[in-house]
Amino acid sequence: MTLDTVEIKQAWWKEASVYQIYPASFQDSNGDGVGDIKGIISRLDYIKSLGVDIVWLNPFFDSPQVDMGYDVADYKKIYSPYGTMEDVEQLISGLHSRGMKMLVDLVVNHTSDKHEWFQNSRSSIDNPFREWYIWRKPKIDSNGKKHPPNNWLSYFGGSAWEYDEESGEYYLHLFAKEQPDLNWENESVRKAVHDIIRFWLDKGADGFRMDVINFISKDQRFPDAEIVHHDRDYQWGHKYYACGPRLHEYLKDIGAILKEYNAFSVGEMPACGDTNEIIKAVGDERGELNMIFHFELVDIDHGEDGKFYSTRKWPLSDLHHITDKWQRFMQTNNGWNAIYLENHDQPRSVSRYASDAPQFRTVAAKMIATFLSFQQGTLFIYQGQELGLRNVPKSWDISRYKDIESINHYNLVINKKSSPQEIAYVMDNIQNISRDNARVPFQWDNSPNAGFTSGTPWIEVNDDYKTVNASSEEKDDGSVLNYWRNILELRKTLKEVFVYGVFEMISKASEENILAFKRVTAGKEALVICNFSSKEIEWTIPTEFVGSKVLLSNYSGSKFLNDKLFTLGPFQSIVSLSDEQ
Repeated sequence: MTLDTVEIKQAWWKEASVYQIYPASFQDSNGDGVGDIKGIISRLDYIKSLGVDIVWLNPFFDSPQVDMGYDVADYKKIYSPYGTMEDVEQLISGLHSRGMKMLVDLVVNHTSDKHEWFQNSRSSIDNPFREWYIWRKPKIDSNGKKHPPNNWLSYFGGSAWEYDEESGEYYLHLFAKEQPDLNWENESVRKAVHDIIRFWLDKGADGFRMDVINFISKDQRFPDAEIVHHDRDYQWGHKYYACGPRLHEYLKDIGAILKEYNAFSVGEMPACGDTNEIIKAVGDERGELNMIFHFELVDIDHGEDGKFYSTRKWPLSDLHHITDKWQRFMQTNNGWNAIYLENHDQPRSVSRYASDAPQFRTVAAKMIATFLSFQQGTLFIYQGQELGLRNVPKSWDISRYKDIESINHYNLVINKKSSPQEIAYVMDNIQNISRDNARVPFQWDNSPNAGFTSGTPWIEVNDDYKTVNASSEEKDDGSVLNYWRNILELRKTLKEVFVYGVFEMISKASEENILAFKRVTAGKEALVICNFSSKEIEWTIPTEFVGSKVLLSNYSGSKFLNDKLFTLGPFQSIVSLSDEQ
């Protein structure tokens, strides 16, 4: 792949970096223990100081909070503990006045069961809203016993169907039973979603992150999923609802509205390994989405039985192959990557991909930041990632977790009367990859509750907040926080290289410790080297970079790569520039 064979069109959103905020855990302004919109407003200058361009807020709509706001009861009303519509309008204005944009989290595969639409749908099989959701009659066995319409598994455990006694039918919920799936086959549903999109764009929002957007089209036969796990009643059915038959029709309708407003879009596309489906969604001329979150990298440690029931130790060659695959694929197919490692659904990256041991946490967090940020794509940073925050302590038992996914899966194991060894194995996996690892309060300073709240936080603060927090890192030139600021500044000042430059992997997949790549543009080449090992590693610098200027390193030392055989320290990373002009 060369400059002659790749043409990368410029766009404002390709040059942007996105900072994700989890409202419940960012900053509490009134002492009730829950973060809120006014709290976010009070921290806008901090966010601006990072050098980010867009702020994405997780759902702030009215919700019973069964799944932390991803169960929406009213798309045009604000969850009262977070504030009011006036607060959100003030937040949008505050972002815009500082030159930043606002992303709304669009959750339209499903709603809350408390949404007025579903309340009407459930009230009668003759209600006009009945067809706004997916209802099916039960299967009846030879003994007259009722069973779900198919054997699909819910992401939160158990059947993806819930029986309604009043009407004698089941409704589909791919997530919690309190999150019924909308029926996108119904034109009225699509029109209602389009109205929601226009409502928020007219409010001043600059675009959307779209939750599980590839699930909105289902195979209308609703067939049974293939039985893979013979010891389980329910099976993964994503073959029939991830990238369904009308997905791209629906996305083009949304894309047409976004184009009117020059709005930004990033869609979440889990359970989809088909690159052809993905490029249809993000291809430059398709008119659907700007980019998507694929899951191949963040599923790297999941075993075949699911993330809580089986894990796998991955070699660096897996990270090499996945990174190279998606970088090359988007470059050669006029697509664009959304590059991320952390969000509200993922554990902390330093704990997962490197080491959060006290002697390594700072350099390892910087190395992971380097690996991620200098790839080609729009960069997504999750709150606290810029501080190198780590997972919650291993000492947490299940009583301290709040995440419905973790709790449900733990209870399933308990209810099966599993052995103590099986229970301990699942608990260990929960500790490693539970969503709560990233949902604990932001660590602002070393005051009680990390400066997050003057009250009792809705979820406990991580134990290490007295030493790892924004206030202490602000004062330390060598902190993870200030390293991230340097990264974001470099992406701006050398955008021709680090945004639009061609990506070329130069380390070999067989290398066990080093991942290295180039970014190439006319007249300039940048080298990015990352040591994923806790040991010193010798590595041969490519000839064209011997003598190149070091732009960034997580170790102090030489300003130039003068030696062809270079010794990298534990978790060391280096970014250098060879200027050919």
